[in-house]
Amino acid sequence: MTFNERLKVWRYNILPFHVIGEILTKRWTDSAIPFVTLIVTVVAFGTVIPHFFSLYSLQESTRQLGEFSLVVIGESVVMLGGGIDLAVGAIFALSAFAAISVFFIFAMPVWVAFLAATAAGLIFGAINGYLIGYIRLRAFLTTLVTLIIGRAFFEILIVHFSSQAQMSQVSSDIWDFIGDGTVFGFSIPVLAAILLAVITHITLTRLRLGWHILAVGGSRRSAHNAGIQVRRVVFLTYVFSGLTSGMAGFLFATRLSGAGIGTGHGLEILALTAAVVGGNSLGGGRGSVVKGLMGAIIVLVMTNGLIRLGYGTGTNQMVIGILLAIAVTIDIRWLKNRHKVLDEAYVVPVYLKMGAAQSAVPGSGTPFEFNNQLSKAKSIGLKEIEGPEDVILDRDDHLYCGTRHGEIVRFFAPDYTRSEIFAHVGGFPLGLAFDRSGNLLSCVGAMGLYSISPDRVVKRLTAETGRSLTSVIDDAILRDPNDLDIAPDGRIYFTDSTKRYNAYDWMLDSIENRATGRLLVYDPKDGSTKTLLDGYRYTNGVCMAHDNKSLFFAETWACSVHRYWLEGPRAGTAECVIRDMPGYPDNINRASDGTYWMAFLGMRTPSFDLSLQHPAMRKRMTRRLPQDEWLFPNVNTGGVVKFDENYNIIRTMSDFAGEAHPSVTSMREHKGYLFVGGILNNRVGRIKIDGADENWSAIDAYWGTTS
Repeated sequence: MTFNERLKVWRYNILPFHVIGEILTKRWTDSAIPFVTLIVTVVAFGTVIPHFFSLYSLQESTRQLGEFSLVVIGESVVMLGGGIDLAVGAIFALSAFAAISVFFIFAMPVWVAFLAATAAGLIFGAINGYLIGYIRLRAFLTTLVTLIIGRAFFEILIVHFSSQAQMSQVSSDIWDFIGDGTVFGFSIPVLAAILLAVITHITLTRLRLGWHILAVGGSRRSAHNAGIQVRRVVFLTYVFSGLTSGMAGFLFATRLSGAGIGTGHGLEILALTAAVVGGNSLGGGRGSVVKGLMGAIIVLVMTNGLIRLGYGTGTNQMVIGILLAIAVTIDIRWLKNRHKVLDEAYVVPVYLKMGAAQSAVPGSGTPFEFNNQLSKAKSIGLKEIEGPEDVILDRDDHLYCGTRHGEIVRFFAPDYTRSEIFAHVGGFPLGLAFDRSGNLLSCVGAMGLYSISPDRVVKRLTAETGRSLTSVIDDAILRDPNDLDIAPDGRIYFTDSTKRYNAYDWMLDSIENRATGRLLVYDPKDGSTKTLLDGYRYTNGVCMAHDNKSLFFAETWACSVHRYWLEGPRAGTAECVIRDMPGYPDNINRASDGTYWMAFLGMRTPSFDLSLQHPAMRKRMTRRLPQDEWLFPNVNTGGVVKFDENYNIIRTMSDFAGEAHPSVTSMREHKGYLFVGGILNNRVGRIKIDGADENWSAIDAYWGTTS
């Protein structure tokens, strides 16, 4: 290997640049920026200001944080529903005045003051909700008008009645405890905020109402078409926001036992800033309560810190305005360009120099020399099926195959002209195998491993395996389960072709050519699924060897076949037994003479082999060219090859002219005939095999004949 080649291997294969794309796919990346901002803000002010986070300072700050968080939670829910509430500051002030007047002026109990505060919040929230949800007025203008009217009403009341409240001699231990007391070191506002945050989070993520709120925020028209009562949902979000502002106003009243002209002034801007800075989208439908709480901490620490540093109100407002502008810009631009960024960052091709392969061109004289024998195959189900990736026959000689419509079709022997839908599985049924009890097992793309009983009951066996500790993406999910075979003890060995892409993105996987395929085993005794081997380039066909002590599996993009030992001194290890083939291997199955049939999905081309040595070119190709102009493996010319126990190629069959079976993904020998399937074909082929045992069938060879 030259120095330049070693440099490319280090640059493209070893450095984990692909992790960037994997991180961007995670939902928690939306919280990464606000979380980092939170850490930087806390560390910066904690370092610059002495005793900023002292016990006394924290107790006072957390009381404010609790009250502020209640308002932010309400604002966040409104935003998740696709709205905005600019009236929270006025509602907060009116609720605080309601609590103070009821308690100090009218000398009513504390619980009555609480009801008065929350009632004030509910009334104003209901007014906003009715006007916006049912009358369908603009949220911005409606809540702005409510803010102006509510603020004016509050200032009139405070001017006329504040002196009576200040001169009142009413007192209460409960009132004082709510305002100044703690429970296990936590103030009442903080406990109230935590409790409400938990309830709101559960509602949004686990209950129908929460799902409806997110659906309405995502798209009101789609939510309406889905049967959701959009107007009622919008109404309830504003009622909830009014309620939280009312609760916060009550807690503020107990803490200060008074209110002034400046109460709640600018609170709406602070709450809106906190919700957006925390990562809640202004467009609705995207965000969470936790994000709102992060934003509340950021805004409160920043405002208090600036005050402690001696900066005035103007500076504070300017900083908050800048913070809001940055958050809104990030929200809008990220929401619009997220998929573009992900598309550019996720596909990270590796460097690979393929070994020289023998020619398959007719007349080349190699064991892989192609011919036109498959063009003579009789067609079964012509134009009746699409994408029979794998084919299999039962004891009664009936033929089964999957289709891209999620169905498994059965063709009846002996002439295979009649057919029926045997079962509807969904997804794309790929590899097929019969177990000892006659259940038909199938690997279903993007869904998992499934079983169909003789009476057509569909059951999922497994859809995940153990997750590795070092993987960023969730590699426990079976993204592309491909082919399977069953050992005599009932354990099912199957492949998951790639951990990074779903089945329909196989082209991207071939272009990237990263080794993310694996071999797994499902044990029906305990229902466990384990990963046996990992780090292969698109694992594919699986076949138990004739000795039942080992199995073969194909590594498609590496043009190789591997043998994995189940028993003996090499148990648990694998060895590459056929390498550098001219075609891309797919399914592997037993032959009647003790050898093995193997499908070639397509054939290697010099152009694609050369592109594997230029990862940067392949990446630019996926970014700049439409998909139908990409260079990827040739799947328009394939065939069937046969190899023996010494791994020698002893026969080839193909449709070199590409008339009937240009691409072959599977084959199955049965009673002297070879049945051929292809994921891109619209038929199953049937061709007589010269010299084959006309009494041999795979199912009897596996499980024995029935009496």
